[in-house]
Amino acid sequence: MIVGLMIGVGLAGLIEPKAAEVFLEATRPDFQKIPIAVLGFQDEAKAKTPRSDDRVADVLKADLRRSQIFAVADAAKLGITPADLNDPQPALLKRVADSGVATAVWGKVAMRDDDLVLDGYVYDDIKNEGVVGKRYAGAPSVLRLMTHRLADELVFRYTGEQGIARTKIAFVSEQGGSRELFIMDYDGFAPRQITADGFMNLMPRWSPDRRFVVFTAYHGRSKQTIDLIELATGKRSTLVSLSGLNITAVYSPDGSQLAFATSQDGNSEIYTLDVQSKALTRLTTHSGGDLSPSWSPTGRELVFVSDRGGGPQLYLMSADGSNVRRLTFEGDYNAAPAWSPRGNSIAYVCRTEDKQYKLCVITPDGQKRMQITAGTGVDDSPSWSPDGRHLVFSSTNEGKSHLYMSNSDGTELERLTSGGTHHSSPAWSPT
Repeated sequence: MIVGLMIGVGLAGLIEPKAAEVFLEATRPDFQKIPIAVLGFQDEAKAKTPRSDDRVADVLKADLRRSQIFAVADAAKLGITPADLNDPQPALLKRVADSGVATAVWGKVAMRDDDLVLDGYVYDDIKNEGVVGKRYAGAPSVLRLMTHRLADELVFRYTGEQGIARTKIAFVSEQGGSRELFIMDYDGFAPRQITADGFMNLMPRWSPDRRFVVFTAYHGRSKQTIDLIELATGKRSTLVSLSGLNITAVYSPDGSQLAFATSQDGNSEIYTLDVQSKALTRLTTHSGGDLSPSWSPTGRELVFVSDRGGGPQLYLMSADGSNVRRLTFEGDYNAAPAWSPRGNSIAYVCRTEDKQYKLCVITPDGQKRMQITAGTGVDDSPSWSPDGRHLVFSSTNEGKSHLYMSNSDGTELERLTSGGTHHSSPAWSPT
């Protein structure tokens, strides 16, 4: 039962923000997205970075669309031509504004010595030609990162909250018969391998400062440890090496504690490790198996999986192990919980009446529950974006296990991984 539960079912701002409350309202069904147009980017760097103008515009539009804050207008339908990109004139801006667009973005890409320079101009009040600008410079190889930063600063300008375009996703990928850890950009680009043990490294989770990834390392088939890797240096250490299984480790929001499950007591129980003192505290004491803890954003509570009632269900408890109560009652299998950074939802794997493994969300009070994925594949391992508006998860919907991103309600499904034989266990980084 422990093994079945363990692997789940698969193995700097432009100006001061104008309206911080938009972040809280953006999840409401009646929230009106801000109409924005990406007019384009004048390319003066074609010799060294061909089609950099198209790449910037395409990446920026995708970032803004995914933010769920903006409704991105089709520039072609606005009558914008390449000749307009040299410098948007008042007549062009008036035409754009008359179409209902509130904000427009235009820019330039140029080489300055060995640096690529990206200038972004935001027409915040098109009719009055209000404009602010931002310049980014760096090696041509970081053009995509500079574009992500521009998108994040636009999100911050209108919401007062950090965007997610520069976040990362850690995940497991099968390579030559072993399962190793990788990290990629939030949109699936630039994957890179961070472990190479030749066996199995699973269940990665980020530290709050994004410096480290904690995970379960398998040493043969009889020993599991919870290890830590520093991403900047590759330095690796073992945090937990108790007898039996040591799995599903996750940092507390303030980074001071690590919650995990271990079977050193015979069955799986949840413990915390004090990161500084290394002191262990046992939170659960039950004959059933307890594992897969996930912290609330405040750090005052945990949701976890237990089969103490017969089948795996979600339970809540205080951070000291007290006040345990059952959360899920619908369905005979509910596992792999992930508490939203907003605190208002918990995503998890639910088994449907026709024995399909899908994703569901439930409020922490248990009053509202909704299945958010469908289809015939196995959906597993949900992880929230730091803005609480998106989920990343694995699915076999197209045959092989791949990673997908969706809005928190399951809409706007987007596949992130390609190639390979197996991609699973995603973990979205903090901002």
